[in-house]
Amino acid sequence: MFLYSLTLQRATGIVQAIHGNFAGTKQQEIVVARGKTLELLKLDPNTGKLHVVLTYEIFGIIRALMAFKLTGGSKDYIVVGSDSGRIVILEYNQSKNTFDRVHQETFGKSGCRRIVPGQLLAVDPKGRAVMIAAIEKQKLVYILNRDSQARLTISSPLEAHKSNTFCYNIVGVDVGFENPMFACLEIDYEDADSDPTGEAAAATQQMLTYYELDLGLNHVVRKYSEPLEEHGNFLIAVPGGSDGPSGVLICSENYITYKNLGDQPDIRMPIPRRRNDLDDPERGMIFVCSATHKTKSMFFFLAQTEQGDIFKITLETDEDMVTEVRMKYFDTVPVATNMNVLKTGFLFLAAEFGNHYLYQIAHLGDDDDEPEFSSAMPLEEGDTFFFAPRSLKNLVEIDQMESLSPIMNCQIADLANEDNPQLYVASGRGPRSSLRVLRHGLEVSEMAVSELPGNPNAVWTVKKLSDDEFDAYIIVSFVNATLVLSIGETVEEVTDSGFLGTTPTLSSSLIGDDSLLQIYPEGIRHIRADKRVNEWKTPGKKSIVKCAVNQRQVVIALTGGELVYFEMDPTGQLNEYTERKEMSADVKCMSLGSVPAGEQRARFLAVGLDDDTVRIISLDQSDCLQPLSMQALPAPAESLCVVEMGGTEATESGERGMTGGLFLNIGLHNGVLLRMVLDSVTGDLSDTRTRYLGSRPVKLFRIKMQGSESVLAMSSRSWLSYWYQSRFHLTPLSYETLEYASGFASEQCPEGIVAISTNTLRILALEKLGAVFNQVSNPLTYTPRKFAIHPESNNIVIIESDHNAYTETTKAMRKQQMAEEMVEAAGDEERELAAEMAEAFLQEDLPESLFGAPKAGPGMWASLIRLLNPVSGTTLDSVALEQNEAAFSLCVCKFSNRGDDTFVLVGTAKDVTLSPRTCSGGFIHTYQLVDDGKKLELLHKTPVDDVPSAICPFQGRVLVGVGRLLRIYDLGKKKMLRKCENKHIPNFIINIQTSGQRIIVSDVQESIHFIRYKRQENQMVIFADDTHPRWLTATACLDHDTMAIADKFGNVSIIRLTPGTNDEVDEDPTGVKALWDRGLLSGASQKSEIIINFHVGDTILSLQKATLIPGGSDSLVYTTLSGAVGILVPFTSHEDHDFFQHLEMHMRSEFPPLCGRDHISYRSYFFPIKNVIDGDLCEQFNSMDASKQRSVADELDRNPSEVSKKLEDIRTRFAF
Repeated sequence: MFLYSLTLQRATGIVQAIHGNFAGTKQQEIVVARGKTLELLKLDPNTGKLHVVLTYEIFGIIRALMAFKLTGGSKDYIVVGSDSGRIVILEYNQSKNTFDRVHQETFGKSGCRRIVPGQLLAVDPKGRAVMIAAIEKQKLVYILNRDSQARLTISSPLEAHKSNTFCYNIVGVDVGFENPMFACLEIDYEDADSDPTGEAAAATQQMLTYYELDLGLNHVVRKYSEPLEEHGNFLIAVPGGSDGPSGVLICSENYITYKNLGDQPDIRMPIPRRRNDLDDPERGMIFVCSATHKTKSMFFFLAQTEQGDIFKITLETDEDMVTEVRMKYFDTVPVATNMNVLKTGFLFLAAEFGNHYLYQIAHLGDDDDEPEFSSAMPLEEGDTFFFAPRSLKNLVEIDQMESLSPIMNCQIADLANEDNPQLYVASGRGPRSSLRVLRHGLEVSEMAVSELPGNPNAVWTVKKLSDDEFDAYIIVSFVNATLVLSIGETVEEVTDSGFLGTTPTLSSSLIGDDSLLQIYPEGIRHIRADKRVNEWKTPGKKSIVKCAVNQRQVVIALTGGELVYFEMDPTGQLNEYTERKEMSADVKCMSLGSVPAGEQRARFLAVGLDDDTVRIISLDQSDCLQPLSMQALPAPAESLCVVEMGGTEATESGERGMTGGLFLNIGLHNGVLLRMVLDSVTGDLSDTRTRYLGSRPVKLFRIKMQGSESVLAMSSRSWLSYWYQSRFHLTPLSYETLEYASGFASEQCPEGIVAISTNTLRILALEKLGAVFNQVSNPLTYTPRKFAIHPESNNIVIIESDHNAYTETTKAMRKQQMAEEMVEAAGDEERELAAEMAEAFLQEDLPESLFGAPKAGPGMWASLIRLLNPVSGTTLDSVALEQNEAAFSLCVCKFSNRGDDTFVLVGTAKDVTLSPRTCSGGFIHTYQLVDDGKKLELLHKTPVDDVPSAICPFQGRVLVGVGRLLRIYDLGKKKMLRKCENKHIPNFIINIQTSGQRIIVSDVQESIHFIRYKRQENQMVIFADDTHPRWLTATACLDHDTMAIADKFGNVSIIRLTPGTNDEVDEDPTGVKALWDRGLLSGASQKSEIIINFHVGDTILSLQKATLIPGGSDSLVYTTLSGAVGILVPFTSHEDHDFFQHLEMHMRSEFPPLCGRDHISYRSYFFPIKNVIDGDLCEQFNSMDASKQRSVADELDRNPSEVSKKLEDIRTRFAF
């Protein structure tokens, strides 16, 4: 078995985000690291939307990212610290839309190791040096400069090592143009290591150490070191030189401290707390991330606490000394991993989990009545300031980037009966979690819908002048009339446009610079800008059946297959070409390409005929109306569209855009879309790609998307074929069936589509190009752990549980208790006021999805069971469990002794502590689904003595994993009845699957065990297990002998029982194993063999064998913690496997990963890669230079278009 790995949706969680002028223009971009991909985001300042410009897979782990700019430079470079043992400096190349590697310096071994640098990065604010550090011991400094050609140069590394020292955080101190200085939070563990009593460890203090790079002597010195009172978690550099006082802010538990070299006294200030917070008051508070904003006249910091509150921090200075630190509550947003303040006044927030946000900073919070706290205010040691959180005031939410991270569980099913399966994804954490329904397709936002007086058959938009930005008219054609609507503040009917209203229209468009053209069955109407009308009438009884128009040319087909060609002369007059062309059959459809920039005419006309052929006809003056090439089709053509795709626009900085290729799209009568390359010199057709779109004939429309041409194809579903990030995408629109469409541009909607569906006119916009799925999100209360589908009603049962959390009832009790305490604590005079305050406190209800849930402390659990209708998203029923009882497992099943009743079994445990794992007892709750699966009714609770961590139906009874015991239970009247037990699983059962009489049990750290249930002896016997210990997270049964398994460390493997495995093993009834059957590797006597090993690079939390497209083949679908969705698909032939194996081999040598990691060793991180070909690497073939593509294709005895066709085919056979 050989598999091909593909990523369908890349990771959506953000690990790190930086901003800068990466393209070298005035506009700032954001670069984000998503685990193993780098992404460049661009902010459109007009719409306020974030667009992904480039996504780049680096086949390595990005551990640190920094932007830096050389002194006086205008362009930011990106420094990447990864697991490759190399420091890599990248530059964004705008003309090719790719990242170029400028430098790659090797300094150590690969992998994430304790003493190999790459985990921490710091850059000198003036861009002269960069420090890259490891968690322990090693720090290297590289000096950056430019040579005479203004290219970036990098020095050899300077060492600043200190052994037995842990490093927490480093930052470049702003010292103007003095010697570059780096501040570092360190702790020396040498004494603690050698002291067995542990006293030294308790007394060890954290140090703040300054390292100075002496540019004269070219080496690094430890300049200064001082112990810190509190334990710091990160540093913020304060602007220095001419901009500020320099120095650092140390963020530590409950305090923030300003320090600087010289005679500056330390300034220490407590972190303000929420007033009347339900959190444990003993709990410390830390800042988790910060952003610095600096202008010529001032600077401030935004720092976020772990509850999500942002504070604006400013420093008061007297000459060069800082006198006080001031802090003011700014706003509360979800907890972030990174915040970036852009020069244009936007704040980008890369959320820790869940969606990412873009805010506009509307106010700086200077003039509001929020109290400002200062370090100069007198406070007792241990006291702090209090503030009241409120909804957003200074920030305005502009845009959300959808993020699925973390996907806790996923199931693929067609519960909405749409023919296409949906992905049901339980994602998120705590109060920000949701159940999302993912459908393959582009999200369509509906701008307007209006009813029309009948059923129209076509719609067009036209501009008044060719260089107008927006459209002026919408023309709607009916069976016997034409309606002209003008576009202004509103859309209304006009009668003076010059269009003929008493006839249906075949085409209407702007022709030349300023005149309109209407083609109707009896003739052509040319309306000049001064409203003069020229008409051309059809000869005799003939009428126009089809037409094709562009900016300067018109071709019409008369009945009987006669072509008439018109071209516009420089005066703006349409002239008919002398000859007419008789075709051999009736014309079914025609298309002209756009006139290329700087040319008089498009050279080719495509004509589809009744005899199932497409002809390409020349319109060049030398051989006008001569046929050039012909292509036979498998079915009659319904419509044609010639587009130019794959080009890039000319940029503002004056770089010329690349011209794309010409493509002929053919929509067939049987619902298939063909795309062919049209040779722009000879007119030959080659390289056919086919895709089945739907059951209706395919109609094609050319529209503009992001400045370039794309094709809207309409069948029973509408699809958009567009070029994005240097590859073709063909994606369905998640919208109802449409009949006819045209591009639409207005002020409110610069790139829209106007379409008709039955008797309505709709204006639509597509914003999220490049997205694979569109999402419908249903909010949940706590983190979803598992869910199951009830097959009869298609409803979903979800268990949600959170550690360190209160249930709703406990929260209400705590609030009541705090309100009573407030009243009691007040004196007699303030009693009334205190009562009012207590009442206000009880009334206020801050949504936890924004303000976070209170942290209750370890061992506190909140949990609930929810029954949800996934189509409407409504919660049908929910059962809240009591405080500290948490749900861990779930199954929907039927019992053989209870007929057709469906039961939901939920395994819960009380007072669970995670490390070491203990609990005061577990329960199996048995609910019956009543009212057609709309309500849960509790039958009984069965106590068990450990956590019931997995439940699975088995032959009319259930298997339950209780801690490390595997048991079979049956349903009784008062409780579940235990029937059988196996005690030989080593640690803790986390998953149970069944196949016939076999039971496959996953252990938390010892991989999987194959068990045979013997009904006669009522015994469960382990007959085989795995040869490797694996910390499993997900399993899927592929067939009776084969299991797909995924572990904590991002590996996916497939293991199979060898053909000779015997599951009729007898266990010695005395419980002592027979002397001769000792077992292998202290396990079972038979072992499974490994067929496949592959390192995905991200913890996989769900595996499932499923079909993703109708009529497609089965694939193994996985979802990961950081929100990625991928598939592993089997090769169907040896030659395919051979081809891709060679392509992968050439790609490894020709196009090595960007950040210097070796591809084969990355994919073999824990186990050597076996029998899997990495499709993500193969697909980078399309983003190589054309010369490299040719050389790789030559090695494979193919041409580049055949290679990319193979890549596209294997993708569309299984997925999208």
